[in-house]
Amino acid sequence: MIASIIIVACAAFVSALLFAEHRGAQYLQWLFKPAASAAFVALALYGGALGTDYGRLILAGLVLCVAGDIFLIAKAKTAFLAGMGAFALGHLAYTAAFFTIGAPPTMAVAISALVVSGLVLRILHWLWPHLGAFRYPVALYCLIISAMVIASFSAQNPIGGAPYWLVVCGAVGFAVSDISVARDQFVKQEFFNRLWGLPLYYAAQIALAASVSL
Repeated sequence: MIASIIIVACAAFVSALLFAEHRGAQYLQWLFKPAASAAFVALALYGGALGTDYGRLILAGLVLCVAGDIFLIAKAKTAFLAGMGAFALGHLAYTAAFFTIGAPPTMAVAISALVVSGLVLRILHWLWPHLGAFRYPVALYCLIISAMVIASFSAQNPIGGAPYWLVVCGAVGFAVSDISVARDQFVKQEFFNRLWGLPLYYAAQIALAASVSL
């Protein structure tokens, strides 16, 4: 019941955040974005994240992502770079978490490595002319998030078997949502990027937060 309330609250805050983004009301973004992000941390804590190595690493990743969310509100280039750094550390924490419940490599891991590598190279090729001084930070970030997504396919479900699909959905959703951030920052700034990217991002974080309790 409490978990459901937290998830509904997160959805409500995200809806309010989208309204604030659409209106360009930054003061409301400062209110609703941290609130939405705090919800996925609360869900992990409620789910017992502090009780296992996996949970503690997921919690660390979630907290780092909250920091990244806050940095991105400021819009400045230095704040964006700081946000990238916080998210990159969050991805590394998630990757470490997935290894703590990892199963031996499977065909799913091998296939995901091939697919993810190809897609990331394609995305980098698309972004490269627009990145300017951010080229190498973005390339490194892409490498880190690719490792996270691939590692998610080795995560083992607590009731047996791999991959742990809740983890995979969280990792893949997070990675895909980053495309909306990159497009908004480097290619074309428009509300449409946030309209689909923010709900996907928060759904992905909720999935990862929920994974600690199953």
